[in-house]
Amino acid sequence: QVLVEPSHTAAVPILTSDGAKAMKAMKAMKAMKGAVMTKGALADALAGPAELKKTQVSKILDSLAGIAAEQVKKAGKFVVPGVCMVKTRVKPATKAGKREMFGKVVVVKAKPAKTVVKAFPVAAIKQAV
Repeated sequence: QVLVEPSHTAAVPILTSDGAKAMKAMKAMKAMKGAVMTKGALADALAGPAELKKTQVSKILDSLAGIAAEQVKKAGKFVVPGVCMVKTRVKPATKAGKREMFGKVVVVKAKPAKTVVKAFPVAAIKQAV
């Protein structure tokens, strides 16, 4: 359950009992943006200027995804020129103990180190947004 402060124009959650706050934020982000381009729409958009069939472009996109996954796993880095760079990063292990979070002392479990994948857009895309 989310309680909302009535004096604000935007809905600002004050208290939640479960993940309602996160769900509300996700719904707001989806409403803010338009429709996201699907794989088929991307294949169709690329097929026109390249004078290829949509199915051929779709196969190229599949192979690009496979190559990207293979390279990120092997080298830890993959660049799609003009779009983004995908990197892996090792997050260190955390020790068990007590931590202060938002003014409360919380007992946390130990977590092992893990590898996370991050994507970084190129400067041209950052400036376009």
